[in-house]
Amino acid sequence: MMKYLKLTTFFFFFASFISRNRAFDPCVSQSDGSDLSVIPIYSKCSPFKPPKADSMVNTVINMASKDPQRLKYLSSLAAQKTTSAPIASGQQLHIGNYVVRAKIGTPGQLLFMVLDTSNDAAWAPCSGCTGCSSTTFSPNLSSTFGPLDCSVAQCTQVRGLSCPTTGAASPCLFNQSYGGDSSFSATLAQDSLRLATDIIPNFAFGCINAASGSSVPPQGLLGLGRGPLSLLSQSNSLYSGVFSYCLPSFKSYYFSGSLKLGPLGQPKNIRTTPLLLNPHRPSLYYVNLTGVTVGRVHVPIAPELLAFNPNTGAGTIIDSGTVITRFVQPVYEAIRDEYRKQLKGPFSTLGAFDTCFEESNEELAPAITLHLTGLDLKLPMENSLIHSSAGTRACLAMAAAPSNVNSVLNVIANLQQQNLRILFDVANSRLGIARELCN
Repeated sequence: MMKYLKLTTFFFFFASFISRNRAFDPCVSQSDGSDLSVIPIYSKCSPFKPPKADSMVNTVINMASKDPQRLKYLSSLAAQKTTSAPIASGQQLHIGNYVVRAKIGTPGQLLFMVLDTSNDAAWAPCSGCTGCSSTTFSPNLSSTFGPLDCSVAQCTQVRGLSCPTTGAASPCLFNQSYGGDSSFSATLAQDSLRLATDIIPNFAFGCINAASGSSVPPQGLLGLGRGPLSLLSQSNSLYSGVFSYCLPSFKSYYFSGSLKLGPLGQPKNIRTTPLLLNPHRPSLYYVNLTGVTVGRVHVPIAPELLAFNPNTGAGTIIDSGTVITRFVQPVYEAIRDEYRKQLKGPFSTLGAFDTCFEESNEELAPAITLHLTGLDLKLPMENSLIHSSAGTRACLAMAAAPSNVNSVLNVIANLQQQNLRILFDVANSRLGIARELCN
C-alpha cells in the first residue's frame, strides 16, 4: 500500500510539474478554445526565422515600403460558433503582417496563411506550382480534395475567371493580381479547412499553379473580406459573420494576441461605429471618419476629403495588411503640420516617416484622436510613434497615400490597431474597438 501511495504521489507531482511548465511556456497557446493565438513573425515562437542583425525600426520601414503597392491594390478592387488558431506576424511572407495557422485536407496539411481583411477568397500554393515556395499543399495526399469546374456557382464568384464559353466540365481557372506587383494563376477547388478544432467541409479555395512577384503569400492567404468566397461567407453557419482580433506589437516576443471567430466570447461592452458597404469596392470594411484631433486641436480638414462616397469608392477603410496609416495627401499634411506645430522641431526623415524628432521630446508629443461616427479612437502613444533602432529618435508613424495611387482611400492600418480589440460584426453592420493589452 505504501509503495502504491509513493508511486501515486510521484505521478501527481510529475503531472503537476508538466502542467506548471506548460502553463508557463509562452510558446504554448493558453487558449480556452474560444480564440486563436496571435504571434509576431519575429518572436521566439514564430515558425519563421528573423532576418539577421536587423533592427525593429528597419523591419517596420521595410514592411511599410510595401504599403504603396498595397494601397494601389486596394484602390483597384471593384465590384465583384467561436474558435481560435495561432497567428504570427507575416513580414517574411512579403505581404500582410499576420498569418493564421490553418490545415487543409484530410489528413490536414499545415499552412501559415496570411490573414487579409481586404480580400475575399482563400488561396494556397499547390504541389507542382511554378514560382511558389517550397511549402505547398499536396492535393493527392488529401482524401477530401476535389477540383471545381466551370459549371458550379462558386466559379462565377472569382475574379479573373478564364472559363471557356462552352464546355461546362472544364476546370474553373482564374488569374489574379495581388499587392500591386504580383500575380498568380489558380484552379478553384474545395477541401476541408481546419481552424483549431473546427472543420469547415467543402471549403472553396484557389489551388495556385503559378505565381510571380514578391507579394503573393508563400503559404497562401485566408480572406476575411465581405465577398461570397470569404471565410466568413463560407462559414456563416458556424461564425454568423462575426470575428475580432487583437494584434500585438511588432516587438512582442511570445504568443499574445488573438483572433476570435464567431459571436461567442466577444467583448460585451465595446464602442461601435457603423460598417459601411461601398458597392464600388464591396470587399473592404469602410467606416465613417469624420475628423482628426491632434492634442486639443481639431484639425481643419475639408469634409469632402473624408466623406464616404459609394459612387467613387472614396472614404476610410480599416485594413489588416497595410502597416502604417495612410491619409490622402491633403489630410495627412494637415495632421502632420498641426503635429509639428505643437511639438516644434527640428524634424528629420526616416524611411516612409517624414516627422522624426529627438526622443527626449517624446513627452511633449500630442495624442492623435480619430473621430468615427459614434466612436472616438484616441491612439495610445505606442500606436502613433515608432522609435529608431538607436533609441535616439521617434517618428510619427503615419504617411501620405502615394501620389501615384488613383484612389481617395484613407487607410487605418495595423500598426495603429495594435493592442486594441477590433470587432467586425458584419451581420449587424458595425465595427467595435476596445482597449486590450495583446502583449
